[in-house]
Amino acid sequence: MTADLQLRAAIEALLTVAETPISIVTMAGALEAPINDVKVELQALVADYEQAHEGIGRGFEIREVGGGWRLFVRQQHDWAVKQLVANENPAKLSQAALETLAVIAYRQPVARGQISAIRGVNVDSVVRTLVSRGLVAELHPDPETGAILFGTTDLLLQQLGINSLEELPKISPHLPDQDSID
Repeated sequence: MTADLQLRAAIEALLTVAETPISIVTMAGALEAPINDVKVELQALVADYEQAHEGIGRGFEIREVGGGWRLFVRQQHDWAVKQLVANENPAKLSQAALETLAVIAYRQPVARGQISAIRGVNVDSVVRTLVSRGLVAELHPDPETGAILFGTTDLLLQQLGINSLEELPKISPHLPDQDSID
């Protein structure tokens, strides 16, 4: 079978813009090409990326995950991406991010809806920011509601210079007395 370089380039274009894994069937439909041809050219791309740069490989690779295919940074180059993200993201967090981070740190594991209820505002974008910065992570779904529960990461502990969440200051001295609430 002869290589279809146009199809291979089109597959590469799809993978470049995909935010989620793309199945071979979806690629074939988008490219109006036979599924088997897409499989062949996709495997050729994988091999090309592996053998590039005298066998060292490219800085990225194509992996099959979650029922589809997607581009990923090669693991040995994660450090470079982390450096870029660290240098581009300002060190300071907004007041909303700090408040949301405090709620997560003290109440984890906690669902996004619970965080919103405590803060009284929608926290979707703030939680996404904290996740993207590696300070918060999705832990697991709540067995009762199915909502994703969030918790803090080791990176947060490192940034705060503590070994565990038990070293966080106690929050109770900052809360009003029961008498003043009544």
